[in-house]
Amino acid sequence: MDPRFSALTTAHVADGCIRAGVPVRCGPAGLRAVVPGDRVAGRVAPVRHVGSVDVFLEAYESAAPGDVLVVDNGGRLDESCVGDLAVLEAKTAGLAGAVIWGLHRDTADVRAIGLPVFSLGSLPTGPLRLDPRPDGALESAQVGPWRVTRDDLVFGDEDGVLFVPLTRLPEVLDHAERIRDTERAQADRIRAGETLRGQLRFAEFLERRATQPDWTLRDHLRHIGGAIEV
Repeated sequence: MDPRFSALTTAHVADGCIRAGVPVRCGPAGLRAVVPGDRVAGRVAPVRHVGSVDVFLEAYESAAPGDVLVVDNGGRLDESCVGDLAVLEAKTAGLAGAVIWGLHRDTADVRAIGLPVFSLGSLPTGPLRLDPRPDGALESAQVGPWRVTRDDLVFGDEDGVLFVPLTRLPEVLDHAERIRDTERAQADRIRAGETLRGQLRFAEFLERRATQPDWTLRDHLRHIGGAIEV
């Protein structure tokens, strides 16, 4: 896991993307960790599934330690596409986890393996089909509306998953860390008795909006250096 992400959340990273002008590419809301509380971060190792495990084994051959298997099964809910053996082999190959736009199975065994796995849920049956393998099956994966490649990183935690271009990562994390620090300081001040409305000079915002209706809270926060909105 990226050492900087270990002290951040996906929410911080999403806000960092907004500040950096990077598209916020969140996976579908149903993507959740099999083991609540699991986190994952690493370069995308993309796979497009067509009904057979061999494409995963081939992906492991070229994956680097710390990569995250990202499986495109079209968001299907009528079959599982990743089971315990594929997850165990991923762990043995040094991958950091798996993100599945589809379903998994063998939940008890997957939990015992200890490799972070994110999916749309579970179903007992595996695929009952074998479709033609598309060109570029190991070059890109679709996750919801987003196409991801080895040029992307994936981050996952209890809020879900999102993808960030490798080339923009330092900038995004710089912003994410500043937002985190500002918000933690604001939370400490609330606990000490200073309301968030007071910190953000909310009365001043309401006064200005009364004479300037298009003045938004986001405008106001950027003007005063607040970070509750980006």
